[in-house]
Order: sequence, then structure tokens, then C-alpha cells
Amino acid sequence: MTKIAQVIVDVPTMQTDTPFTYLIPLSLAETVQTGMRVVVPFGGGNRKVQGFVLQVLEKTEEELTALGQLKTISEVMDLSPVLNGELLDLAEMMKQTTFSFKITCLQTMLPRVMRADYEKWLVIVDEIPEDIYEQVFHCLDEIPFQEAVSSERVGELKKLKRENKLEVRYEVKARNKKKMVQGFRSLLSFEQAEEAKEDLRKTAHKQRKLLALLQQLEDKVCTLVDANKKYQVSRGVIQKGEENGWLELVEVEVKRDPYAYHTFKPSQPLVLNDEQQAACQAITTHIHQQQHKTFLLQGVTGSGKTEVYLQGIAEALKLGKTAIMLVPEIALTPQTVHRFKSRFGNQVAVLHSALSEGEKYDEWRKIEKKEAQVVVGARSAIFAPLENIGLIILDEEHETSYKQEDTPRYHARNIAIWRGKYHQCPVVLGSATPSLESRARAHKQVYQLLPLTKRANTKATLPSVNVVDMREEITKGSMQSFSETLLEKVQHRLDRKEQVVLMLNRRGYSSFVMCRDCGYVLPCPNCDISLTLHMDNLKMKCHYCGHEENIPKECPICQSHKIRYYGTGTQKVEEELQQLFPTASILRMDVDTTRRKGAHERLLKKFGERKADILLGTQMIAKGLDFPNVTLVGVLNADTALNLPDFRASEKTFQLLTQVSGRAGRGDKPGEVIIQTFNPTHYAIEYAKNQDYELFYRHEMQMRHLGNYPPYFFTVQIVASHEQEEVAARKSFELVRYLKQQLTPQAIVLGPTPKAILRIKNRYYYQLVIKYKQEPELANALRTILETSQKDYRQGLKITIDIEPNSFI
Repeated sequence: MTKIAQVIVDVPTMQTDTPFTYLIPLSLAETVQTGMRVVVPFGGGNRKVQGFVLQVLEKTEEELTALGQLKTISEVMDLSPVLNGELLDLAEMMKQTTFSFKITCLQTMLPRVMRADYEKWLVIVDEIPEDIYEQVFHCLDEIPFQEAVSSERVGELKKLKRENKLEVRYEVKARNKKKMVQGFRSLLSFEQAEEAKEDLRKTAHKQRKLLALLQQLEDKVCTLVDANKKYQVSRGVIQKGEENGWLELVEVEVKRDPYAYHTFKPSQPLVLNDEQQAACQAITTHIHQQQHKTFLLQGVTGSGKTEVYLQGIAEALKLGKTAIMLVPEIALTPQTVHRFKSRFGNQVAVLHSALSEGEKYDEWRKIEKKEAQVVVGARSAIFAPLENIGLIILDEEHETSYKQEDTPRYHARNIAIWRGKYHQCPVVLGSATPSLESRARAHKQVYQLLPLTKRANTKATLPSVNVVDMREEITKGSMQSFSETLLEKVQHRLDRKEQVVLMLNRRGYSSFVMCRDCGYVLPCPNCDISLTLHMDNLKMKCHYCGHEENIPKECPICQSHKIRYYGTGTQKVEEELQQLFPTASILRMDVDTTRRKGAHERLLKKFGERKADILLGTQMIAKGLDFPNVTLVGVLNADTALNLPDFRASEKTFQLLTQVSGRAGRGDKPGEVIIQTFNPTHYAIEYAKNQDYELFYRHEMQMRHLGNYPPYFFTVQIVASHEQEEVAARKSFELVRYLKQQLTPQAIVLGPTPKAILRIKNRYYYQLVIKYKQEPELANALRTILETSQKDYRQGLKITIDIEPNSFI
């Protein structure tokens, strides 16, 4: 019997979205397993690509002959499978439901460093002219392909390739490297080290310290870094020890632990109130009975949802099970990690985008090796290679960041529920302001609702909320970022040594720069949007494509010098705050101030230690943060999301205002919230003022019903993009005609229309939206669109399909 493997290759096209059969060489017959990454020859020439083994089969000689000439697996990239059977099945589900290529789904489940790098080389296979051999190849048999194509003699090289005197060789490079550092191990027994100490001079304190360390080590290895940091033994002393024959230097692997130098004070479970106890009981009963159920834990801000999560996970761990805890924002992760590490110690692994690639890889290996039982992280942590899962939690389940915006466009909630069914374990969706879809499913009893109506701290009450009409502020002639009311409240808190959180959901200094003479607004050359002013580096920036340019001194149209800054961003507000409150310490938290590694944690730690009076930030500060000394929250412009052409605009505004309001009054001191708005009578703002989710839910459901929007209808968005607008538009109209032939009259097809921002990165975007309840032929129609779009892709036309998009903007 001969072994063969079904391999999905790293070539994301419709034609290759199916397993290819490869022969397993005898040398690898006992090594290759399902779920491993392998290097395989693919296509013509010497091209080699990475692939995933989906199945290993045994074939007789007759069966093998019937398969025809098979290519052979070149090498394995792993010593054990990197994807188990569950994740391979999950990839198939994702391929079908997100209309993505299977290879893309498989790669999404692994750390980025486990995706292959490809190198191309130009190789001499026959006699070539002497001068090219010397001048281009530098008397070598091969050179990097990029070096060849940038050569002045590239035309001659192409001719030699056509004559089969040169060929291109592809090489797969693994990126998942272990971190190796220099270390040492003792060559002495305890007694020999004692004797060596006696032979030393009395003044040889450093060498005596090294010998004491060697006695502690026994058979263990110590890194040079640890020797210096922990034991104050320098590299020079270690080298002297090697010369004396006391130790040997060795290469040692070091785990990149992002929390290696953090100390976590162990915490004990808190006493639950009656509502928390009832919620925890419902969840743990299903853990014990190994029953899948999706729970919606709807609790007001500060109601102690995290403690319910912690005690639920503790119960799963007691039964020898594992758990996944998802949070939506990197900003939430430091506080969440601290709580979980304090409760569960080294059993916790962390996966989120603020970690370095190496740290992510080592945390992933910690999970794979079963050294961690609890995984805490952002969206992609849902793919953690845990086995025997007992509980999966999505905190702030309403957050749009749980939906991936790139291919494969999955929603972490759907993946969590799929894995929950696979492991027969409960899934908990937690939020103070659940998405309408989740709340409607709870209403229909698809999910079980677990309400928490009061704050866990009996002394903490929900904050009082005041809405300031900014239209009246204009009539007073004081059109600043701050109303008089908010300024008074901030000063009052500063006088009482209490802390303030201010939110403005717009980063940068000013929204745009405009000429006051002719009205010219400085646009991005690549996108249909104005550039934003950033004063930290005196640049105009595009928040879509990253384009930067200098601030103009004069108008390029009329040459006027009356260039003025309009709109307000966090940077400008920070400047205003410093002028208004010169003695206050202010922290700004937005994308610009949190780019550097660990910045989120440093800023929040500083604020938590009361080393700052005011925390100013974008929506990243609105959720999950728990600071007992914060007694005032100010929302500088509640209308930022409200004015967007998005059917979820009211829901997002209500959620954001409710969440940010929840940062106030979490301790013993009462909290207050000031919401500044130009739309004080809008229902989203009125309900947020009263913290009334139930009334908002009923009102918004009526609006959705009238407009035929989710959760009453399912939606699909199809976007066509091209560097020429007419090509994208023409394709969109073709798609509409095709879909109307395939769908029933009950389906609503909107568009095609240009997207809200028509041009991004010099590509034009047109969209169409399908709203439907039941369409038996829709999946087949979308699959056909995906298949036929492959030939368009080669001409630069891209078609993307998004099931249940976050918005249609």
C-alpha cells in the first residue's frame, strides 16, 4: 500500500479551491499527518508552494495507477499537525458561509508567522554568455529573481529563459522561528562546586556567586540575560567560568511571554448577588451537563458580568475543560488580562494584535502544547487550538470589531456558536447594550436571556445623565469644544481630586483645512475624502490610504493665505484642555498615541494609579474600563455616528453613549454624564440619557421593520471595484441583472450605487445590497458570481461578497 495526501495549496483562486492529490514519499510516510503544513510542487517549472494536508489515504498499486502521474510532497513544515479535525471542519463551514477560499480560511486560523514567505531565484541550467555570467550572476549559479528583473540586461535574461537556459526556482521560507539565546549549564556536581569555592581567593566574590548559581541549577539551563538580571552574574564572569571548565555555553529557546515582567496579585472569587448567582448557575449547569446553549447575559454597566465569566470559567477548569474569552478592543485587553491572570495565573494565554508576531506565535504554541487552559483575546482568538472546550464567552457582543472586514468575512459570534455546538458547551454573549439581532433571538428564545439589572457594587449607582443642546451654546457665542456646563463640571471634579473621562470619536487636530476665500478643501489624491490635520508631526493625513503631505501655507487654487482649520479632533481638544485647565494632567488615548507596543497598558495604568486627572480619547475608552475614581464622563459630540448614512447609526449611537456613560460612578462616589449634541430630541440620545435599553429596543425594532432591515431581513452586500469607474459600474449593473433572474420576487435588490466614499486608494467602488428572508437559490448564485469573477480579477476587477455586513457605507 502506498500513502497519498489530499492537499489544499496556497493559491487562492476558484480553480485551486479544491484538494490536489500528492504522493507521500517513503521517507515521509510515517511523518505526514492530517492538519500538517507541507511544501509541494505546483504548476509548471520549479514552483513550490505551501499546502495543508486535509486527508491521508492508502492506495493499492491498481488504484494508484488509475490516478495517473502524481507529484510528490517535497518536505514537511511541521513535526505535528497545526490544525486539528475540528478546525479543518470549521474551515469548510467558513468557506461555504463567507464565500471565501478554503486556503484563506485555514491561514486565518494560524498566527501570521505561520504563513509562508516565498523567494524566487533565477537559476542557470545551460551555457550562457560569459559576460552575463560575470556581470549579472557574479559567477554564481543563481541570483535572487528581484535582482535579475532590476538588471539593465533584463531583456537578454528573458530571451535566455525562453531558450530554456535559465529557469525560475521557487523556495518556501518558514517564518515561525523559535527565539534562541545564549545560555549555560553546569558541568560541576554540588560537591565539586564547593571545592572550587575553597580554591578561590577571598576577594573573588563574583566567581563565588557564579558557583552558587551553578549549584542551584543542577541539570537546568540558565540564560545569560537571567543570570545578569536575576543573579547579578555578568557575561564576563560566565566566560571565565567556561575557561575554568565549570560550565558549558549552549543555545536555549526562550518563550516570548508578553507578561513575563508583570506581577499579578492572586484574586479570590467575589460573593455574587442574586442575579449574578442565577446567571452563573444557568451557565455552569450546562457546563456540567455538557449541553450547548447560547446565553445572552444582558447586564447594565458595572453589573459584574466579568465576575460571572470568571466563576463560569473556574467551574469549567474544575472539570478539566478549557475556555475562550473574547474582548472586542485592544484597549480592553490590559484590564481583562490582569483580572484573568490574577485569577488563573499561568493557565491563561493571550492573543491579540498588539503583541509582536513572535509573542503571538509563542502564545499559540503554549495553547497547542496544552500549557494553557484559558485563552483571552480579540476576534482571532476564537480559532485558538483548544480541545475539550467547556465555555466560550464574547464580552461586549454587540461590537462591530467582531466582524472581520477582509476575506474571509466571518463574525466571531457565529464561529463561537459553531464551536459551542461542536464541543457541546455553553456560549455566553455579554453586553449592556446587545445588538438588535441578539436581543431579538433572545426574545424568540433562540438564546436564553440572563438579565443583570443592578450594579454589583451595592454602593455604586447608575450615573445621572444630562444632555446639553449645543445649538444654545452657539447662541451664547461660545462655540468651543466644551459647553459652559461641562467646563464647570470638569473644574468641580478637579477641585475634588476626582477623575474625568472625555470622549470625542474623531482623532487628529482638525477634520479638514479650507481656504476662506474660495472654499477649497485639501483632498486626498488617492481617495474621495479630505485630509485630516495632525499637529504632532505637522502633516495632513488620509485615514483611509495613509497618504501624508505638508500643511499648505497658501491655497493651491486662488493663492490666498487665508487657510483655516475646521472641525475638531482629539489632538486639538487636548490643546484646548491644557489651556483651560493648566494644572490638570491630561492623557490622550487614540490611534496616534497608542501605536507603540504596550502604549494602551501604560496609559491605562497611569490613569488607574491616579497620575492623570483627565483621560481624553476616542471610542476605545468607552467600554470595559473600570476606574472607581471616575465621577464625570463627557461626550463632546454625540452626533458623530448619528449623521452617517447607515441603518445602524441610531443603534451604534445608543450603544456608544450607554457604554461610555457606564464608566462613571463605578465606585462609592456618584457619577455624572454630560452629553453634548445638536440633536437633543433624537430618540437614541433620549433613551441613552435614561439608560433605557428596553424602550430603545422596541422603538428601533419598529424602525427596522418599516425599512425591511435586520433582524427582520437577512442582507448581503456585493461590491465591485476597479481603477476605472465605468468598469466597476458596468459590472455592478451586470450583477443586478443576473441576480434578479435567480432570486424570487420577494427579494429586495438595492442599487447598484457608488459607495459613500466612491474612491479609495485610486480604486472606484460600487455596491448593491440584497435583502431577503428565504432565497433557496441565493447561495448558488453567489458561488457562481465568485467563480466567474476570477477572469475579471486578472483584469483588475475585484468582486467582494459580504454576508450580514456591519454597514452599507
